[in-house]
Amino acid sequence: MKEINARSPWPLDTTVCFDRVLGEVNREGMQGYEILPDGKVHVRVVAPNAKEVVIDRWGTTFTFEKVDDKGGFEGTFDMGTGFLYFFLKYDGNDVMNPCLPIGYGCCRPMHFFDVPVPGEDWDGLEGVEHGAVSRQYVYSSVTGKHEIMLVYTPPKFDPAKKYPVLYLQHGYGENETGWVYQGHVGRIADNLLAKGEMKEMIIVMGNGMTQTDEQPGGFPRFTFIDVLLKDFIPYVESHYNVYTDKWHRAMAGLSMGSMQTSITTLTNPNLFGYAGLFSGFLRMPFGAPGQEIPQPHLEILKDPDKFNKEFKVFYRAMGTEDQYFNAFDGDDKFLEGKGLNMIRETYPGGHDWTVWRRCIHSFLPKIFRE
Repeated sequence: MKEINARSPWPLDTTVCFDRVLGEVNREGMQGYEILPDGKVHVRVVAPNAKEVVIDRWGTTFTFEKVDDKGGFEGTFDMGTGFLYFFLKYDGNDVMNPCLPIGYGCCRPMHFFDVPVPGEDWDGLEGVEHGAVSRQYVYSSVTGKHEIMLVYTPPKFDPAKKYPVLYLQHGYGENETGWVYQGHVGRIADNLLAKGEMKEMIIVMGNGMTQTDEQPGGFPRFTFIDVLLKDFIPYVESHYNVYTDKWHRAMAGLSMGSMQTSITTLTNPNLFGYAGLFSGFLRMPFGAPGQEIPQPHLEILKDPDKFNKEFKVFYRAMGTEDQYFNAFDGDDKFLEGKGLNMIRETYPGGHDWTVWRRCIHSFLPKIFRE
């Protein structure tokens, strides 16, 4: 049995707390994981009743070896680098192990490993001042209940000083915590600010899965855009010292959040001067074959002079291995010859936080420039 190094640094952005001495030996045995210098991950779990233990990454499996008669299973796996969601399975059944990192995605708690990407240390903790993230409870006139908002303020935040605001959204099946705990947006902003590469700003993150049961048949209707416009923006502008004109207001989001951003900003160009679509959908990517989905937010794209006047930055980006790259490619073709000033970038990677961190790292320095 390989002894896991109890002095290895544990990730900060998890939902569980790790003791420096691994495992409760008298109850569960030694369990945990270690990221090795070569980027591989060594993992040990205890599953006394299991015959097979595997890690499943969207169909790619990594099988553990049983190492003792007490239910110990171990493996050393080369899973790649970056933020790696995975399903832990005992005899084909999904389980959550309290001794492994836990995040949130796919509408559920999810295990993950966060393997450093060589050369991408721009979300590091050491050597820079750090901002703060506060949790605000905002009564919504749309849903009739309190909704949660997370607000990042920069390291030298001064309540007497005015700030621009970025409204930043997560993807489907996630919540307002994603950009902080899994996207590291605060840490990325802290490092960019320390280098003088971005403007000071407030970053607001809401729950894009906000729903009400208003549609026929009892199906929920997503209402986040209404909550943002009617509740969140007025709350921010009445509780923080921020600019209230469009040239100091931006919106960005990933996946579902990119679609929310596209609809919100293109429909309300009087309110937003900057937009960012990460794993980005300019147009609705789904729909029945042959069925044209009304997309009135695209009307402004028919007038390039108006669009180019209304947006200083309109940014689109996606990972080259993204499962939705065909939609991104389709948006490219849709935009050809229209004369619209947009920034287009691609990154190696899929539909995951590794790419989205790269997107926000590129986007933040581009906005609120004079």
